[in-house]
Amino acid sequence: MNAPASPSSVTVFGIPNCDTVKKARTWLQTQGIEHRFHDFKKQGVPPEALDRWLAAAGWELLVNRKGTTWRGLDDSLRAGVTDVPSARALLLAHASVIKRPVVEWADGRITVGFDPVAWAAA
Repeated sequence: MNAPASPSSVTVFGIPNCDTVKKARTWLQTQGIEHRFHDFKKQGVPPEALDRWLAAAGWELLVNRKGTTWRGLDDSLRAGVTDVPSARALLLAHASVIKRPVVEWADGRITVGFDPVAWAAA
């Protein structure tokens, strides 16, 4: 098993009251992996980080079409999300539409969502 990452080398992005984010943070703690938490609600979505996520994971994975925020958007706004630029604009304006958590790992990987089996394998 790898040594625990330093606190600044793993960053979890999300919303603190999101159940999936809570599960992910608890999992990291039980594995002894220190991390920094970036709260979308208080700190916003860093545009440069969003660009990294879009390049690594793709806009289709980052846009959470199952959440209440997405369903609450105007139909024309949802229909207008068809590529990276339109998704980027939406995600910057509506952070709650980002699938959570987004994790930037010490080795440079970026993951979207919480998958304990995949995380343990990595």
